[in-house]
Amino acid sequence: MRRTASVLAATLFAAAMGVGVAGSATAKVTPPTANPHAIKTSPYVALGDSYSSAAGVAPFVATAPPTCSRSALNFAHDIAAMTKPSSFTDVTCSGARTSDFFSSQAPGVAPQLDAVTKDTRLVTMTIGGNDEGVFVNSFFGCATVSASDVTGNPCQQRYGTTFTDQITNQTYPHLVAALTAVRKKAPAATVVIVGYPRILPSTGVLSCYPSMPIAMGDVPWLAHEEDVLNDAVRRAASKTGARFIDMSASSLGHDACAPVGQRWIEPAVGPINAFPVHPNAMGEAAMAAQTLLQLGH
Repeated sequence: MRRTASVLAATLFAAAMGVGVAGSATAKVTPPTANPHAIKTSPYVALGDSYSSAAGVAPFVATAPPTCSRSALNFAHDIAAMTKPSSFTDVTCSGARTSDFFSSQAPGVAPQLDAVTKDTRLVTMTIGGNDEGVFVNSFFGCATVSASDVTGNPCQQRYGTTFTDQITNQTYPHLVAALTAVRKKAPAATVVIVGYPRILPSTGVLSCYPSMPIAMGDVPWLAHEEDVLNDAVRRAASKTGARFIDMSASSLGHDACAPVGQRWIEPAVGPINAFPVHPNAMGEAAMAAQTLLQLGH
């Protein structure tokens, strides 16, 4: 179903006004002296992983490689519908890592940086969650061990600080390298990296276990892991002069345990029109709204 521009505008406005503005980003403005109200949005290039492509959210972009699961309702398309750039290129791809900015992710999928040129004026992305396999190994890996102790923290006991150490020691420098490369190819662009919305509530909810099979004691541990990842994204943005869009405050209460119509992330079991543990169309619209709000556009 195609949404009209007026419906999209109303959706984005409702998302923006309904959730409020997240705390002020600490990253430097891109370029460092730019007036955010004067940010140019064209040519616009969208990079990133499955949270950028809106993996599993129909309708899909017919011309995109099937492996990328690129949705016509992803947050970049929402931003483009609002800002109406004269040139818009979307190369978001499910499963992308920072390394896929530099090399082909799969047959028929060009390195994402190929889409960025010296003329590009806006770049948006989410990236980093797939590096080192942290997302899959933690959120999906923990589901396999949770049944042994639903009220305890079996995953934390098994993995300890493994994932947060990988984020700090490996993902962070990868993020810096990727953002630096984007800056080098598009020195005049506003480079935007969006933080990941909250996937889980801050504490375990037993009634949510059937749809998000994470042991109660592991919920705050995984929520902390996501905080560490988002902080790595924030720090990489600050170091490279990119703009960090904080989703942590606005996505509070919209996690995968929230009811249909309120949640922005679909659960692991029984997701509706999105990949498991990924944003739905409402979540993508909220990411677009927060991006435009925090950019001051």
